[in-house]
Amino acid sequence: MIEAPGPVKIIEPIAVSAESTVVSEFVPDPSAETGYQSEAQLERRFIGLLQEQAYQYLTIRSAAELEAHLRAQLQALNGIEFSDQEWKRFFTETLAAKNTGIVEKTALIQEDHVQILRRDDGTTKNVYLLDKANIHNNRLQVINQYEVQGAHANRYDVTILVNGLPLVHVELKRRGVDIREAFNQINRYQRDSFWADSGLFQYVQLFVISNGTLTKYYSNTTRVRHIEEAARARRSKSQTSNSFEFTSWWADASNKPIRDLTGFTRTFFAKHTLLNILTKYCVFDVDRKLLVMRPYQIVAAERILQRVQTSTNARQTGTLAAGGYIWHTTGSGKTLTSFKSAQLASRLPDLDKVLFVVDRKDLDYQTMREYERFEKGAANSNKSTAVLAKQLADPNARIIITTIQKLTNFVGAHKGHEI
Repeated sequence: MIEAPGPVKIIEPIAVSAESTVVSEFVPDPSAETGYQSEAQLERRFIGLLQEQAYQYLTIRSAAELEAHLRAQLQALNGIEFSDQEWKRFFTETLAAKNTGIVEKTALIQEDHVQILRRDDGTTKNVYLLDKANIHNNRLQVINQYEVQGAHANRYDVTILVNGLPLVHVELKRRGVDIREAFNQINRYQRDSFWADSGLFQYVQLFVISNGTLTKYYSNTTRVRHIEEAARARRSKSQTSNSFEFTSWWADASNKPIRDLTGFTRTFFAKHTLLNILTKYCVFDVDRKLLVMRPYQIVAAERILQRVQTSTNARQTGTLAAGGYIWHTTGSGKTLTSFKSAQLASRLPDLDKVLFVVDRKDLDYQTMREYERFEKGAANSNKSTAVLAKQLADPNARIIITTIQKLTNFVGAHKGHEI
C-alpha cells in the first residue's frame, strides 16, 4: 500500500537580494602574472579576462563607427528603430549637444537617463540610455586603441562601452612604471581630445589606472578637479596639490585591498559589480561633482538594506532583532554612506519613511546641508515637533532629518500613533 503524500510546506524566503556588489572574500590567484609584461601584453591579458566574463570585444577605431554602434545599441535596449532623421535629432540635440561637457553628460547618466525622442510622426517616446531597474539588460562591450585627433593625436588603451556609450576608461602602463603616469595621461586626454569629434568620451564616469601590480579607480570628478587646479596654478604661478590622492583601492568585504589587475578585473569588472557601481553607488552632488563610493561604503549600504528587508519580511519591526549598527572612523565618508543608504531604502516598496536621527549636539541643520550637497530636496529638516508631525503625515516627505529630542517629544505627545 502506497500512502498519498501529505501537503507540501512552502517556505517563504526572508529576503531575496541581488548579488553582493563587493566580493565577500578575495583569494589571490597564485598563478597570476608577476613577471615582466609589456604594455601591449598587459592590455591583451586584460581584454582576455573581460572576454572570459562575457564582455564582447569590438574593433571600433573612428567617431563614425562609435556613433553607428551607439545607435544600434540604443535601438536594441529600447526595442525601437530610429529613422535617420530621428537619430540625427536625438544625437545632435541630446547625446552630443553643442556646448555640453563632462558635467552635462554626467547628469544624463546619473540623473536623466531616460530621454524623450521626437518621432517623425509627431509622437514622442522614452529612450533609456541605461536600464537601472534591471541592470543585466545593459550590454557591456570592450574596445581598445581608439584613435582620435583633438589638439593632439591620441590613442586610448581600453574603454568599456555600456549600451554603446563609453562609461569606463582604463589606462595601462607596463609593470614597474608608476601608475601616476597613467593618471597624468588621462588628464592629457581630457585636455587634448575627450571633447573632440562628438565628445562621446566626455560620458566616461569612471577611470581605472594600472601597471598590472597596482590598480586604482576614481570618478571623472577627480579629473575635473585636477584640470581646474592646474589651470589655477598656471595663472597664479604657484604649486598645487595633485588630486591623485582622490583615487581609491578596490577591496573585498573585509576591506582587504585587491591591487593586482587580474584580481581587480575579476571582481570590480564582474558585470553585476560594475553595473551596480555605475547605477547605484555613484552620487552626483549639488556641486555637480561625481562621487564614487569606496568598497567598504558599498558593503555598509548593502548590509543596511538587507537588514531592513530581512526584519520587515520576518515581521521583526520594533524589536532589537530588527536593528544594527555600522562602525566607522572619522574621515571614512559616513555622510555619503548614510545618504546613499537612506536614498536606496526610501525606494523600497515596504518603506514609507526614512528617519535620519541625530543628537542635538550634531546640529540637524548641518546634517541637512550635508544631505543637500548630495541631492537637493532629498532631505527635509524640521524646526519643531509640530513640523515633524506634519512631515510624518506627508507622503512626499520620504527622508526626514530630526533630532532624538524632537522625536522623543513627538512620541510622548502622540501615544498610539502608528509611527
